[in-house]
Amino acid sequence: MKPRVLFYVQHLLGIGHMVRGARIARALVRCGFHVDLVLGGVPIEGLDVGGASIVQLPPVKATVGFSKLLDPNGEALSEVGKAKRRDQLLGAFAATQPDIVLIEAFPFARRQMDFELLPLLECARAASHRPLVAVSIRDILQRNRKRGRSEEAVEIVERNVDLVLVHGDPRLVRLSETFPLADRFAARTAYTGMVAPEPDGLAPVSEHDVIVSAGGGAVGGALLRAALAARPRTELTDARWLVVTGPNMQADAEAAARRLAGEGVSFARFVPDLPQRLSGAALSISQAGYNTVADVLASGCRSILVPFAAEGETEQTDRARLIQARGRAIMVEESSLDADRLVAAIARVRMLPPPQTDIDLGGAAATASLLMDKVAARWRLMVPSPRRPL
Repeated sequence: MKPRVLFYVQHLLGIGHMVRGARIARALVRCGFHVDLVLGGVPIEGLDVGGASIVQLPPVKATVGFSKLLDPNGEALSEVGKAKRRDQLLGAFAATQPDIVLIEAFPFARRQMDFELLPLLECARAASHRPLVAVSIRDILQRNRKRGRSEEAVEIVERNVDLVLVHGDPRLVRLSETFPLADRFAARTAYTGMVAPEPDGLAPVSEHDVIVSAGGGAVGGALLRAALAARPRTELTDARWLVVTGPNMQADAEAAARRLAGEGVSFARFVPDLPQRLSGAALSISQAGYNTVADVLASGCRSILVPFAAEGETEQTDRARLIQARGRAIMVEESSLDADRLVAAIARVRMLPPPQTDIDLGGAAATASLLMDKVAARWRLMVPSPRRPL
């Protein structure tokens, strides 16, 4: 019988959480788990989850700054809507009786979802067949802006969580550098390496020379406009450009970018084989989200990173600075982004040596292997040893 994982993933603004979650789900299935993937965001067409069973909660999204939860119609999520999601999530837990509950981001992020995740943790803790509870987080966390939030997260971990999986390489950055209380749960923390594309999925697709991408697209309009305005002034003006707007980009922002595009520029809202396309490209211009950086590092594509930094966001800037310090990319601050700076950055990045990385990129497979080892150890403890004859 396969061990069972209930894996909760909620994307709110971009699609990075879901892309990373899909990579982990595929690795779990390959490793021999039955995966029930609980999704709480707006569905993404074309996303490969590797045969995992999908539990789709009534979808929600967030405003920029994550201050409000909205339903797909843009209305504030009501108490009735929250209760419906919570009850469906707890029903999925009761129906599947998982060996592992794996929760992406919470309690270090996604605190807006505590109305359903705290009850899930309570159910897991009280279950007669108590599952292993694990949390899946990025290498770099958003620095907390609200007093007491870090302490609250640690208290939730200490009470409910058996394992904190940090999807990063400690040689690049340790969790304590962006979460100062990490030592409080160091004994239950494991680093997996970055969750990058599977090596067998990196065969180059050489259809485009320059790829400009905006993650989920909700906040990427300025990046696309600056890149396309810079294009005629660079040595790459005659190259083949692909602009990936993201599924969440507003129509007016996409239209403004298209007005700047000329011959040789293609547009797509979502590209499921982006890592392969990066492997065949000469340059990537993007934000500095976790998955995009993992794709760039795995592909070996030269990169310009423009980290999203509005509304006090720190995570992408921290990551971009680390990658630039290793000589793997050129960073352009979002606050100073314009065509002039991108023209200069393109000239600089083309002078860098071919990118090579010594960063551990095997996070998906390592996560699956580690969780299988944990389940196997638990099953051995739960099965009594045969009684010896007297």
